[in-house]
Amino acid sequence: MLRRNSHQLGTAKWVAVLLATAAFAACSGDNGGGNDGEGGAGAGTQAGGTGAGSPAGGTGAGSPTSTSTTASGGNCTGTVDISTPNGNPFEAGRLFVDPEYVAKVQSSIDKTTDAALIEKMKKVQEIPTAFWLDRIAAVDRLEGHLDAALALQNQICEPVVPVIVVYDLPNRDCFAEASNGELRVESGGVQRYREEFIDRISAIFAARPNQRIIAIIEPDSLPNLATNLGKKDCTPETETAYRENVAYALQKLNMPHVYQYIDAAHSGWLGWPDNQKKGAKIFADVIKAAGSPAGVRGFATNVANYTQLSYTSESYDQQSNPCFGEYDYVNAMGTALAAEGLGDKHFIIDTSRNGRGNIRADWGYWCNNIGAGMGERPRANPGGATRLDAFYWVKPPGDSDGTADKNAERYDLFCGYENADQNAPEAGFWFHEYFVECVKNANPPL
Repeated sequence: MLRRNSHQLGTAKWVAVLLATAAFAACSGDNGGGNDGEGGAGAGTQAGGTGAGSPAGGTGAGSPTSTSTTASGGNCTGTVDISTPNGNPFEAGRLFVDPEYVAKVQSSIDKTTDAALIEKMKKVQEIPTAFWLDRIAAVDRLEGHLDAALALQNQICEPVVPVIVVYDLPNRDCFAEASNGELRVESGGVQRYREEFIDRISAIFAARPNQRIIAIIEPDSLPNLATNLGKKDCTPETETAYRENVAYALQKLNMPHVYQYIDAAHSGWLGWPDNQKKGAKIFADVIKAAGSPAGVRGFATNVANYTQLSYTSESYDQQSNPCFGEYDYVNAMGTALAAEGLGDKHFIIDTSRNGRGNIRADWGYWCNNIGAGMGERPRANPGGATRLDAFYWVKPPGDSDGTADKNAERYDLFCGYENADQNAPEAGFWFHEYFVECVKNANPPL
């Protein structure tokens, strides 16, 4: 059962932000594409990594410091300390519950008559999920989102921590169609990404130094360079755009109060040793190109995917992948990163829809898989893998991965496969029926 108590989230707790809900309307735009990559074959060994670290102090990088919130008109008479004593931004604070997601869940509650199911949905309204910036226009809502978190921080006099997904690269999701973005390299997309997207986000973050902010950087981008170059839209021009613009984002968002996690796929994509090495090398190259920002805390895995934490007997062929689940993958990728000089990086795992196994015929199936269930609730320091900062719900359960309508502009063949729900709307739109199934199949139960 979900409860607001310390054993569910360690020292980090969450809170339903109903006071801010009225300020937001439910968003029906694309704010959470699926994971679109496939892992290739490889061979080798795996081992756990060593070492730990956190951003160091200094201009433009480091751990948050104590800052005043009284200027925003709250109830606190002193200062709210937004520092992270152990370097983990998911600790020592409350993870912000997105009012837009609360409103989406409410729309499903309003359609539901089963009293027991309604109570479970109400518990979901208390769970923190990420706020997706998936297009330039979405940045218009960022200030309001952060202001709502700050208002709550002022009210309760302790850190309230929003999690933001930065997701609008030129030629986005080059190996998929369902979650393609608005920007194209050949049509000025690089300049627009930098000036209209990243620069604006950077300015908004910089104006709020009294908030601890977590940023997840460009799902499904750099992993595509490890496995999918030369396929579909993964061209040399796309590779250059991905590398240079992820580095640009890491630079511009490198601030004392901002903790960045780069997307690092999942065990069923980069779990093979060859893919681990390729991915780690790409991550290291991009971080180095960005000037090795101290604010890059680590990596996010399993974003918008279904891979379970530990091995379970699945119905598909593991294809000689030594990483049977995300715990194995985090340990193995930690070792691969250490070999590239990144042994101090930490991880978070998206557990929003990985509560159930045996729901797909192939490990690469990612689109609205039937039978999915919500997984472990967000919490800091859950253990199970090396330098694991948190479980978190990056993908808001209920947001569609893509549509099975072959006539739709962003139809993807993965959304037409046998394990995909054929009634889904386009990526990011609310999918009530799928949300209901994720609630019913939640493991642990709601």
